Amino acid sequence: MGIILRDHDELAQRLRGLRDGGKRVVFTNGCFDLLHVGHIRCLIDAAKRGDFLVVALNSDASIRKLKGPDRPVQPEAERAEILAALNGVAYVTIFHEETCGPLLRKLRPQLVAKGTDYSLETLPEREVLAEIGAELILVGDPKDHSTVDLLARIRGQQGASGPGAPRRVRKVAAPAAAKTGGKPGKKAGMKSAKPLAKAPAPKVAVKPQGKPLAKLAEKGPARAAKEAVAKALAARVAAPAAAARKSKAAAESHG
Repeated sequence: MGIILRDHDELAQRLRGLRDGGKRVVFTNGCFDLLHVGHIRCLIDAAKRGDFLVVALNSDASIRKLKGPDRPVQPEAERAEILAALNGVAYVTIFHEETCGPLLRKLRPQLVAKGTDYSLETLPEREVLAEIGAELILVGDPKDHSTVDLLARIRGQQGASGPGAPRRVRKVAAPAAAKTGGKPGKKAGMKSAKPLAKAPAPKVAVKPQGKPLAKLAEKGPARAAKEAVAKALAARVAAPAAAARKSKAAAESHG
């Protein structure tokens, strides 16, 4: 993992020790705002050309001057951390000037790596390279990738194309409410609900009124038994009186 070192004087001292020890220092610079495959190819190629790779990042303020107020997308501290985590990157530093010429004079690398869209004639720091005796090397792919194109696809919500691109899922919006002619509560695609039929009134079971107590008593076995006993007692009482009346009637008939 690389080292993030903002102090240019300390970094220059460390690189001087590497050069004195016979090591080849490679220098490259850029914004590296959104890291893409073009960046990775340049960094891998640059790291292979020497022993130690130094990456100089444009500061947030310098990027705003170069690319406008909406850049960078990621702050310099986070961009530096991402680059330092890449294999092959030895040091990451940040510069604030519009070009890296002053930093090159201080660090004095043997190799300066640039993308294939540059040449010695178009390089802003070509005079500095001649001054410090550094060699320009062109690295990476044919510049088929850029942060500008990547941001345009993101802002335009356009996915990547090709066989390995993820498939986008189309969201279907919910149907909008249709005009219902002033009747609230109706939505598009819904049928008008029929009014509910009135439920029939529940039937209340009416218990039949009870029969007179006298009639119920007549049917009771206990009541019948009591009446039979009463009749028997009445018959016993009435029998002597009936016999006496019969004897008296017979005597009067004989006299």
